[in-house]
Amino acid sequence: MGFYDDMAHVEQKKRKQPGVGRLIMTSITSAVIGGMVVLLMLPTLSKSGYISMVEPGTANAMTNPAAKLFAQPISVEVNTATVEAVEKVEDAVVGVINIRRVVNWFNQESVTRGEGSGVIFEKKNGKAHIITNNHVIDGAEKVEVVLPSGDKVDAKVMGYDPFTDLAVLEIDGSKVTKVAELGDSSTLKVGEPAIAIGNPLGMEFSRTVTQGIISSLQRSMPIDVDQDGQDDWELDVLQTDAAINPGNSGGALVNIYGQVIGINTLKISKEGVEGLGFAIPINDVKAIVGQLMQYGQLKRPYLGIIPYDLTNVPRYHWKETLNLPDSVKAGVVIRDEVPKFSPAGQAGLRMYDVIVKLDGKEINNAAQLRKYLTLNKKPGDKIEITYYRDGFQKTTTATLTNPPQR
Repeated sequence: MGFYDDMAHVEQKKRKQPGVGRLIMTSITSAVIGGMVVLLMLPTLSKSGYISMVEPGTANAMTNPAAKLFAQPISVEVNTATVEAVEKVEDAVVGVINIRRVVNWFNQESVTRGEGSGVIFEKKNGKAHIITNNHVIDGAEKVEVVLPSGDKVDAKVMGYDPFTDLAVLEIDGSKVTKVAELGDSSTLKVGEPAIAIGNPLGMEFSRTVTQGIISSLQRSMPIDVDQDGQDDWELDVLQTDAAINPGNSGGALVNIYGQVIGINTLKISKEGVEGLGFAIPINDVKAIVGQLMQYGQLKRPYLGIIPYDLTNVPRYHWKETLNLPDSVKAGVVIRDEVPKFSPAGQAGLRMYDVIVKLDGKEINNAAQLRKYLTLNKKPGDKIEITYYRDGFQKTTTATLTNPPQR
């Protein structure tokens, strides 16, 4: 048999064999049909006891292969401490709208609206009282409060203080459903959770919640109330990295128990700076709010001097005019003539005396002097004053009084 005869013989044998492709397709089709039959018969087989179909969640897929046939539900706990804290206080946080008329250089009148936040801390005798920042209501001709329900009500300013940046409002309490619980800021620790609730950028984002931690318990922010270049007050604040933005002012800083531990007041806004927000400790707020409600202002004791920071005095005058020794680095200069019958006048103080201590506590500037008198003294109290005159250190005692009526 020749070569070509052999090739023809092989080709003839190939034609007699079934197609390989047809065999593969037949196998796949059979497998699919078999699988579908098994799935359709699973309930019947289960009832007959031939296989065990375990309910989802009652068996582990690793120990029972049948469990793999079902989707396993996952239970997620969303009722966390943070959620509970927010739910406890959020309806006590309100919007505060500052309304005033402005006349431009065309002598045209327009109405401006500033927006901030506030915290309802008391409800009694049909009225509700709200803590906010002084700068939120500063210059307002009318103040409105926006409740969580969206209702707007007129507010009365009961009292305010620009140095501590606090104010108290009063509204009709008939629609108030929640009063915030005030906590104890003296028990706070650095690193514990802090939750800020307020209205950043206005009522469009009302009662926004942000979370962070207490970053520091001891920060002091200088406040220049009259914008004369000299600090008038040192505001003690809590520092937090919870996001605080314009409109959050007057809102609540809350602990994990849903208690208000501070009133949000300001943030540092500089390029490249994030997470530097500040709140007035609630214990300081408690000490001030009562006076604002009762008197409309803080009843600061009167000493009778106009203080000026020694560090703002040209160094030439430290020696030539004030005759200060080199050991004196800071203090408060009595800038003007002292009224004869004022507490300072009665104690013998004069213009150009340099006060360095009150009751033995060092006083470095006018802000510290004013703050010490406000927070530690009341009219009728005595105060020991250490000062320099003509190069010599002296001490005297003054009896503080109420400010003179104007």
